[in-house]
Amino acid sequence: MRVSYQYRLKPDKEQVAKIEKWLEMLRCQYNYLLGQRFDWWETHRTAVNSCPLICHLPELSDRPTYFSQKQRLTQLKKDRPWYKEVQSQVLQDCVKRVDLAFQRWLRGDKNGKKSGKPRFKGKGRYRTILFPQVKPDCIQGDYITLPKFKTIRLIKHRPLPDGFKIKTAQVTRKADGYYLTLSLEDISVPESTINIVPTSENTLGIDLGLKDFLVTSEGEKVEIPQFYRKGQDRLKKLQQKVSRRQKGSKRYQKAVKQLGKHHQKVARQRKDFHFNTIKSILSKGDVIAHEKLNIKGLAKTKLAKSIYDAGWGTFLSRLAVKAENAGQLTVEVNPKNTSQNCSGCGKKVPKKLSERIHNCPHCGLSIDRDENAAINIRNLAAGISVSSKAQSRTEAQAGAAEKLQPYSVGIGCG
Repeated sequence: MRVSYQYRLKPDKEQVAKIEKWLEMLRCQYNYLLGQRFDWWETHRTAVNSCPLICHLPELSDRPTYFSQKQRLTQLKKDRPWYKEVQSQVLQDCVKRVDLAFQRWLRGDKNGKKSGKPRFKGKGRYRTILFPQVKPDCIQGDYITLPKFKTIRLIKHRPLPDGFKIKTAQVTRKADGYYLTLSLEDISVPESTINIVPTSENTLGIDLGLKDFLVTSEGEKVEIPQFYRKGQDRLKKLQQKVSRRQKGSKRYQKAVKQLGKHHQKVARQRKDFHFNTIKSILSKGDVIAHEKLNIKGLAKTKLAKSIYDAGWGTFLSRLAVKAENAGQLTVEVNPKNTSQNCSGCGKKVPKKLSERIHNCPHCGLSIDRDENAAINIRNLAAGISVSSKAQSRTEAQAGAAEKLQPYSVGIGCG
């Protein structure tokens, strides 16, 4: 089992200068390695038999790979001795990042999903130093010892869990300072195996929206906070301040830092809201069912700003991780007609987006539109057929009427 703990670092002036120097050298090396990949790709991507009869064939060379570029790091330190200051595994991680970015562009990830074309990193855009290996006892009290660094002070706001070993350490520069992220592993803790069968009793359906952040199948609503929209006035002033400064000056850097802190505050507010909402949801059901949303497609509409402000994708990914850690389950269902179909009788009741109340002319059900959708999501996850449920309800009503019939006839005869 692996977990990540993050702590605030408090480096001194010399350590800050060294971290910034390392980040700048790693940025230059990243751009150089990425340029090698692009040069080879531009000159070798067309097959020889596809070229015209008269053309200039480039000099063929070996394709840059992760291993070939990593082997050239030895020559790099000979040609540029100042790179000897950077720890060897940190440089190797830079090569790994280039390879990962390039492969995701050409081949995609394990699910076949491709990323955009990698870009060269401008000044200040390389923010992370990863140490793949650190000593098990690198943390002593409120200090951590990193390779080729002296002890750096950190704010240890919570102790490390017992039995976990430190696998990697990562120093990240953010808008308000430097942070240390530790990846911890405990082999004795087995991976969680979730064997939960969704039923109507243990399943909670949630419907995400923009009027309310979510509505559950039990009728509870969570208001949408809209942190980004509430901070737009402040954001506008900060962006104007940045645009009026001379690029590269100290006042420009100060304005950029203020702008970054504003964005960081909004992101932290949204993160805190997500985790509080997840904690509340997981306490109400063993299985959480939600729609499988095409968020990128929805974000191409005029509602893009509101959708990204709500952070649906991040919320659902965090929900899946927290549910797995708690031994619970999340289920995705097809969103087709979940807001149009009636949760009482299963009949389709077309309605516009502006209509917020579901009024079924077939069975007379009248509830909130989002609650109706949440109930449909829960039924789909639990495998409940609404038509069979309505049929069983009708049979039960008919049976009750048969039982009452002799009693009512007896009263009439008397």
